[in-house]
Amino acid sequence: MQKEAKLLKAKAVASLLLAIDHFNGVTDLGRLEAVLIFLDHSFEMLLKAAILKKGGKIRDPREKNTIGFDRCVRKALSETVFLTEDQALVLQALNGLRDAAQHHLLELSESELYFHAQAGVTLFRDIFRDVFEEELASVLPARVLPVSTVVLSEPLEMFAAEADAVRGLLAPGKRKRAEAAARLRGIAIVDGAIQGTFVQPGDAELLRLGQRLVKGESFADVFPGIGSINFTTEGEGPQMSLRISKKEGVPVTIVPEGTPGAGVVAIKRVDELGFYNLGHNDLAKKVGLTTNKTTASIALLGLKSDPDCYKEIAVGKVKYQRYSQNAITKIKQLVDEKGADKIWAEYQAARRSVGDSV
Repeated sequence: MQKEAKLLKAKAVASLLLAIDHFNGVTDLGRLEAVLIFLDHSFEMLLKAAILKKGGKIRDPREKNTIGFDRCVRKALSETVFLTEDQALVLQALNGLRDAAQHHLLELSESELYFHAQAGVTLFRDIFRDVFEEELASVLPARVLPVSTVVLSEPLEMFAAEADAVRGLLAPGKRKRAEAAARLRGIAIVDGAIQGTFVQPGDAELLRLGQRLVKGESFADVFPGIGSINFTTEGEGPQMSLRISKKEGVPVTIVPEGTPGAGVVAIKRVDELGFYNLGHNDLAKKVGLTTNKTTASIALLGLKSDPDCYKEIAVGKVKYQRYSQNAITKIKQLVDEKGADKIWAEYQAARRSVGDSV
């Protein structure tokens, strides 16, 4: 193995040990951020070491800097091939949570933090064994005494319990929108990462998710990505393993490189009519605009060029223009930023400009 790969592997192990150390620390001061940042860094170093071990490259031609996290995941999936799509979903979720913890606000329950930390350690152990033919236990300290005052629940029950907590924070008279948004952010990031969306959710989007929960929508409807995967556990204590996998019959696809706001992999939408479930009039009602101003919003946002929001679907010989729930979010964000009247004015000005140039 190249010396660079050995050094990177050593860095990966060091960051993993620091993540474990902070997770087991007796203080909560900066604990969440430290665990996620060190765990994320440990994987970037491990992926680079593994790519080199497999004969790949971690620098593009004529570039001094090494490739970033996403490129590492993509190479590990399609070039050096030591990572599965299911494993890539774990990495995308972890990287998204680290981004939120490092650059904004993120609140995870103790059960959620354990879930992501344990899934991360399991994946690290798998790659360490499969690529380097080493057992993770050989580089961990012999002293282990796991102590918890929290009963850890089944993962889907854990996420559902978090959703219930958000409903409580958003109950009439509570005035705890900021706290609700911080708790929702972690769930939304994981759900988006599974669906291939790699954009941090804004406060307005989180509030809308919270309102859907308050109105009684099911957790699976609000967060369909999490509902499309399975969680499996085996072993106990230091040998505990927690893995994420797609449900049987739900395919995972590699997203084309360069797709704006997208991760490397995504759960593929099989039922397209179920995903693109809104006609133009339906969309107008959902966003609270006239059909004309909805048309203006679609044009200004370029939604018809966004496959996450729009698709023309053929049913027999008839073609239908259909929009997804993502279109609602984007149009409402635009209305929040500009207002309906300004959207209409800009749309009219753009049409006149095109007409003048013809």
